[in-house]
Amino acid sequence: MVSRMFRMETGDDKDRRDLLRRRLRDTNTQASPVLRALRGTPAERELPLHVWALDADGALAGGLVGHTWTTWLHVTYLWVDTPHRGSGLGGRLLAEAERLAHEERGCRDSRVETWDFQAPEFYRKHGYKVVCVIPDYPPGITEYTLTKRLP
Repeated sequence: MVSRMFRMETGDDKDRRDLLRRRLRDTNTQASPVLRALRGTPAERELPLHVWALDADGALAGGLVGHTWTTWLHVTYLWVDTPHRGSGLGGRLLAEAERLAHEERGCRDSRVETWDFQAPEFYRKHGYKVVCVIPDYPPGITEYTLTKRLP
């Protein structure tokens, strides 16, 4: 067995980060026929998907920020202003994002990450199932990943 010495460095380095990303992407592409088939197609890129709810005065009442990639919708943020919580607005925002992702972008599934004090029950109520639980992330909080098969 050959023993090699390596010098370890720390710190931000954009060039090395970009090189590492390219090399990982190349390795993944080589290893996965699915990723290889995506390269060079429109489905290769994430596309933003944003849905906004404005009140009668035009102020932001709530919104959903996410993106679609391949056949998945990824909900990044969903927020409803305090006076409008409990009105069903969150469900309407989620339903509209799911509709757009499915009907206009061909998505078959959706995913979201949320913390225990945020909205895991909201997503369960809307048909999402917990697929991952990470306790103590961050300390004292549990993170959930939930997914849903779109109609």
